[in-house]
Amino acid sequence: MKHPKKVKKGAWFIKLRGSYIPVSWQGWLTYIPFVSYLTLVLVDATNGEHTALGAFYIIFPQWIAAAVVLTWLASKKS
Repeated sequence: MKHPKKVKKGAWFIKLRGSYIPVSWQGWLTYIPFVSYLTLVLVDATNGEHTALGAFYIIFPQWIAAAVVLTWLASKKS
């Protein structure tokens, strides 16, 4: 069984399987709005006013942009 990496002092996130998970209150304070934003985009895009393709065109770029920003921040704070 592989042992988890030790958390550096002051780290907000740790890298786990190509992603990052929060390990401090600052990380959670960053991660919770990120997940909330993704949820709001999903709800807005699927509220019935858009076709499936239209919803995809709304969701995809916003989720990718948000993931890139969070991954960049997590890499700097891990």
